Amino acid sequence: MDANIINPFINATINVLDTMAFVKARPGKPYLKKDDTARGDVTGVIGVTGMAHGTISVTFEENSILKIVSNMFGEKIETLDHEVADAVGELTNMISGQARMELEQKGKIFEAAIPSVITGKGHKIIHITDGPKIAIPFTIDEGAFTMEVCMST
Repeated sequence: MDANIINPFINATINVLDTMAFVKARPGKPYLKKDDTARGDVTGVIGVTGMAHGTISVTFEENSILKIVSNMFGEKIETLDHEVADAVGELTNMISGQARMELEQKGKIFEAAIPSVITGKGHKIIHITDGPKIAIPFTIDEGAFTMEVCMST
């Protein structure tokens, strides 16, 4: 998969979390993910169409999303509940939106669906295409999360 497609999603993730939750997300080395098992406890998934078709997902470990949402809400959040799930959906939407704006500046036009949220340990992420699943691990001081970009042209 083209780095010119993936890099805007990495940039958007860093920017959204810095702006909305005041956390510094540090990306790790991208890798080809071979299974459907989520690397965390709550996932936001959004479908995209346009120059390519696919899905983007962001899966947070419990500690990382509780810190992010606590910062967003300005109060300590201690449990994964519907408000945390809603925040994950909104973060996924904002990351997708920022990445699509950067891609549009490069002449690559994408539209996005409404995000869905999946929760639970060991849940599965089923991407809508058979394209390669590129996973990008991120860390913050409180934990980790993983973005997956799966596209086919």
